[in-house]
Amino acid sequence: MRFDMPKFIPAVKELEYFYLKFALDMRKIELEIVALSHSITQSNSYAVVLGEVNGLRRLPIVIGGFEAQAIAVALEKMKPTRPLTHDLMKNFMLAFNVDLHEVIISDLQEGIFYSKLLCSTEADTVEIDSRTSDALAMAVRFGCPIYIYENIFDVAGVENPEQSAPATQVKSIAAEGNGHTDIKSLGLEELHTLLNEVLEQEDYIRAIAIRDEINSRKK
Repeated sequence: MRFDMPKFIPAVKELEYFYLKFALDMRKIELEIVALSHSITQSNSYAVVLGEVNGLRRLPIVIGGFEAQAIAVALEKMKPTRPLTHDLMKNFMLAFNVDLHEVIISDLQEGIFYSKLLCSTEADTVEIDSRTSDALAMAVRFGCPIYIYENIFDVAGVENPEQSAPATQVKSIAAEGNGHTDIKSLGLEELHTLLNEVLEQEDYIRAIAIRDEINSRKK
């Protein structure tokens, strides 16, 4: 009696390949913020650049000015005179014992990134949808990891031949200047006066630049 190879075996192999590819596509890659600067493609916007931890790929994301300031303030560990929206959100979460474990950039549709916040209490763990800019601002405040799925990174990421920049050397929008008075031409007393003025105006991006200029002269 003749015994033929079951026809379902190739289908099984194809199914195994599908699941393997799916697992690789959904593999999480850890990112860190390596740059924050004015966008060269959109006016009045900024670009936050995420770098692959222990890798060379980069992910540029265009964000708004408010979100850029929120990220910059947290990165520079500045203390606003009043809590910013993301500071308020963190305080609210901590008051009710809600912890933010990680941020995951989970989708990309028509050039727009979508993210989720993985939060937990003693009783439950939930995923909350978020704009990516807000998710990054929260991640910096909680010090939690930032991830992206491999399939999204493959599409939107770019190769960078330079080595990954350490988190302590993040390029900030504050270092670029923003069309205001040339702070390098001011004296220390004038810088302190200007710093107080911009803090009262809650212009923290300028405040970071002024503070760094003051510190550089003290060395």
